[in-house]
Amino acid sequence: MVIAANLVLVGVVAAERLVELGIARRHAAWAIGAGGVEQGRGHYPVMVALHALLLAGAAIEPILLDRPFVPARFVGGGLALLLAAGLRFWVIRTLGRRWTTRVIVLPGRPLVATGPYRYLRHPNYLAVVIEVAALPIAVGAFATAIAASLMNAALLAVRIRTEEAALGIRSPS
Repeated sequence: MVIAANLVLVGVVAAERLVELGIARRHAAWAIGAGGVEQGRGHYPVMVALHALLLAGAAIEPILLDRPFVPARFVGGGLALLLAAGLRFWVIRTLGRRWTTRVIVLPGRPLVATGPYRYLRHPNYLAVVIEVAALPIAVGAFATAIAASLMNAALLAVRIRTEEAALGIRSPS
């Protein structure tokens, strides 16, 4: 039963990712067709691999290490995942067809400053940070949570620099 609950949660997150990838592919095709220019292709496979390893680690680590199921931790992590998903859906709704998992810039289009972008420069990445920590913590995969969070921090440092350079945003000094 414990393993099943963990695997269901990991499966739900994996299914969400697949839906998002489908949306992102459609949006990317539209953006490229509308004259969009992609930047940062080199780090994209690393990002995909990190998320695949996150899902695998969250599924496997608790089983291999026989971690106990802690309902409060599971529910807390699940709630954090719901909050992150809500933030991501707000981002997708705000950006519309401009939202992708790649860095594609449409020249001449203004930066979006509505929705969550009124409050945060990179709200989608906040959602990612929450998910990368919350999923493995919810299921008791603590080594995965630490390793994936550290790798994600390094990846986001590259990703944000790439995105801001592509958008012509100056980093604060």
